[in-house]
Amino acid sequence: MLLDHIDMQILQILTRNSRIQWKELGEQIHMTGQAVGNRIKKLEDNGVIKAYTLIVDEMKLGLNYTAFVIITMKSANHASFIHLLNNRNEVVEAHRISGEGCYHLTIKVASQEQLNHVLNQLLDHGNYSLNLSVQKIKQRSALDATFE
Repeated sequence: MLLDHIDMQILQILTRNSRIQWKELGEQIHMTGQAVGNRIKKLEDNGVIKAYTLIVDEMKLGLNYTAFVIITMKSANHASFIHLLNNRNEVVEAHRISGEGCYHLTIKVASQEQLNHVLNQLLDHGNYSLNLSVQKIKQRSALDATFE
């Protein structure tokens, strides 16, 4: 699907506020609410919009530790490792990477004990290096960079 400037505007606005009413969104980009709704439906049907989400302050939920882990696998069989990742709620993001290591994980936990438990499970699959976040500086959508 080729996206035009209007599609990109819609995506940028929805990224900032996915609960916005179609009419209000339409007013911002000079379209009717119905036309905006049709565009959004097309973006959903074509898989451009995969889901709508909520950003929560993890600290207020007690998730005090954010760990960045690089895993270097012990074997070429990654299926059981990927299964582990998909079943651990603490792993909030996982990427297969090039360069040093095989995977980059973002893990959010409430305690050091919980982090140690996850790390011990990772050791069954490979070695890791660990970095802990001490302060979140910035978070934004990749769409924001599109319009700069």
